[in-house]
Amino acid sequence: MPPKVKVTKEMVANASFEVVRERGHENLNTRTIAEYLGCSTQPVLYNFKTVEEIKKAAYEIADDYHTSFVMPKESDQNPLLSLGLNYVRFGHEEKNLFRFLFQTDMLGGMDMTALIENPELLGILNVMAKGIGCGVEEAKEVFMTFFCAVHGLASLHANNSVEYDEEENKKMLENVFYGILATRIKSK
Repeated sequence: MPPKVKVTKEMVANASFEVVRERGHENLNTRTIAEYLGCSTQPVLYNFKTVEEIKKAAYEIADDYHTSFVMPKESDQNPLLSLGLNYVRFGHEEKNLFRFLFQTDMLGGMDMTALIENPELLGILNVMAKGIGCGVEEAKEVFMTFFCAVHGLASLHANNSVEYDEEENKKMLENVFYGILATRIKSK
């Protein structure tokens, strides 16, 4: 008899991410993970004690994936706009991951202040600050306003409420972005 394949913690976490991505977070359980891995449920629970631990591991992978998906390229002329468009496109293309990341209790009841102070957001804030020519503290203010508009549009796409139109999305986000900038200039 050939030796059984060892199922690692990393394999379970990655399988959990893929289950969420393909089937949605509501279908994440030991059976669907085991099915994805081609094993029994025993190795799944050997590596993680609870389904909640599995969800947290899948969330971390999804969060990293999301961050790399939305980050603008160095060559983008308007990094904040690119970030927003990428975020909306993520909501459209990765509906299950978007809902898992932003429309479940996995954020832990984080308020806007906690969101903006999250150290993981610093990379995005630095890109923004550079793109609009301000400091990180001012970038936080701009981000909060822009994020609300971008997140709303991405949510509409993730929940199939609107058709995806790249040019229309760009036009809307440009209106929000330039409106924010005009307000900043006016208030100085």
